[in-house]
Amino acid sequence: MADCNSCPSNNTCSAEQQSTCTIKNNPNNHVKNIIGVMSGKGGVGKSTVSALIARDLKDKGYKVGVMDADITGPSIPRLFQIEGERAVANNSGIIPITTKDGIKIMSLNLLMEEEEKPVIWRGPLVSNIVEQFWTDVLWGELDYLIIDLPPGTGDVALTVMQSIPISGVVMVSVPQDLVSMIVAKAVNMVKKLNIPVLGIVENMSYVLCPDCNKKIEIFEGENTWEFLKNYNLELLGELPMGKDIAGISATGNARLTEDVKTTFEQIGSKIVQALN
Repeated sequence: MADCNSCPSNNTCSAEQQSTCTIKNNPNNHVKNIIGVMSGKGGVGKSTVSALIARDLKDKGYKVGVMDADITGPSIPRLFQIEGERAVANNSGIIPITTKDGIKIMSLNLLMEEEEKPVIWRGPLVSNIVEQFWTDVLWGELDYLIIDLPPGTGDVALTVMQSIPISGVVMVSVPQDLVSMIVAKAVNMVKKLNIPVLGIVENMSYVLCPDCNKKIEIFEGENTWEFLKNYNLELLGELPMGKDIAGISATGNARLTEDVKTTFEQIGSKIVQALN
């Protein structure tokens, strides 16, 4: 049963919606905004973008958590350099790992003895674990909870959107992907469930020439703006393909270029503005 008092959507949904609500909440948690980070397909840098959005929001002074809902391909612990740590539980629930900079993290890899061990589970079990990451984890007081969703429009994405009060979704793609039906399917799924699409982050948008600083577009993205216009979407930011972004699992933000840091400051500001 839904607990409206601890729901981020409290007082914003209709009486009819409340009567059919499938959202479950933990009364010990008070999370103001929940952002799903989604991609139409894998390999576009969705988890990396999730981690960098979380770090930027933390740098802005907000209380932030990250839920790794990509159960069969969890990479969030490594992106935050906390692989090898283990989450523990008490009578009240599961206590997430807190990073050195104060971001709360929950991932299946934080509950497993070996991070390389495969998760060979059927869909319903995977969906149940994700639901428990919302209802059983002690997130406490958060301004933003980032949910790193698995790629595609399958069971887990549907479970998250129907059982967790998502405030909005950030879509991650690459220029080659952006105009494809795969991205359109993901966008249409989110809209069909009446969840706002906050915008699109275009990863691997270009390569920066080390000699002349010229942006070299490696994918054909001529229809990007047409796609954004057709779906009434905002381009939150464009990210280059480079070692600094690809290497954040080892170095964190330390080697990010100033351009990339500025881009994420702008992405974070647009997300905050969209949700306020």
